[in-house]
Amino acid sequence: MPLVANSDLPAFERLRQEGETVVSRDAALRQDIRELHIGLLNMMPDAALAATERQFFRLVGESNQIAQFYMHPFTLKALTRGSEGADHVARYYETFEDIKAQGLDGLIITGANVSQPDLSLEPFWEPLIEVVDWAYRNVTSTLCSCLATHAVMQFRYGQKRRPLGAKRWGVFTHRVVDHHHPLVTGVNTRFDVPHSRFNDISRLQFEEAGVRILAESPQAGVHLAVSEDLFRLVLFQGHPEYDTISLLKEYKREVLRFAHGLRRDYPPFPENYFDMTLEAVLEEYKDRLLAASAAGRPLPDMPEAIIAERLDNTWHDTAEAVLSNWVGKIYQITNHERSVPFMAGIDPDDPLGLRHRSG
Repeated sequence: MPLVANSDLPAFERLRQEGETVVSRDAALRQDIRELHIGLLNMMPDAALAATERQFFRLVGESNQIAQFYMHPFTLKALTRGSEGADHVARYYETFEDIKAQGLDGLIITGANVSQPDLSLEPFWEPLIEVVDWAYRNVTSTLCSCLATHAVMQFRYGQKRRPLGAKRWGVFTHRVVDHHHPLVTGVNTRFDVPHSRFNDISRLQFEEAGVRILAESPQAGVHLAVSEDLFRLVLFQGHPEYDTISLLKEYKREVLRFAHGLRRDYPPFPENYFDMTLEAVLEEYKDRLLAASAAGRPLPDMPEAIIAERLDNTWHDTAEAVLSNWVGKIYQITNHERSVPFMAGIDPDDPLGLRHRSG
């Protein structure tokens, strides 16, 4: 169903050019289709702001629900931004005050870069708690990605993430472990998800918090879980929103950090991402880069175009299915709330009607 271009945000035109259905606000007003308003708290650094918008907007817009989606991006003032990022936010983003005044049906919270050993020391810690607490009371469901999941697990459940020792980086196979929850309806029992993180919340920590695990990987750990009320908080540890080339861009960034002396070791390949041919191409590039660096010559360009053509995306269809299920349940719950009171059939403490089925 269509995304509504309710602002001049460049992401709408980019998605339109990619073939997504994006309609103008005027066109949307002429159609008798239910509106859903989804917030995006984008905490990503400047270089990833626009890409993150497109990734999550695309997944919401690909939902099979009969609705028009109004997307409301906002961020936190406590996040440090350069002039370009600050200008982007000032021109195209809403404020949290505006969001609270207008209300939302659903909220997505992205990851963020961190610099402190404990999340509670980050400047965004208190503002993020404020947003999550407000959403818990006023929004049907909040979907948290990676760092946001770790923050919620710490301040709401007292479960601190733990360092992995090395970056968990690549594309990993997961299995659905709870087939009864509506979020995994129609999802393959085995599916891939990209991960990119140095820290982890373990299965035991999720269980101790009373959080319900829906999907996990023997290599990458828990990916998808939901809060004890089964829907108000949806928790991702992986990055199902990633584009096909997202890990490639991360790999290139790490290579350049090495080349400029910002990391000691040459970065390893993301696991299960490049095939043997691409790894051979990149090993050859590594040799050329090291030789150029040793000789004081300009660094060669990474052959990104050649690599990107051969990359496989083995996760987007599942991400689309989960997001569609998430949006569908928001639609169902909010539509019921608008038409009849909770007492007429929906338990506010069990909006999905699962407790009698799952124990």
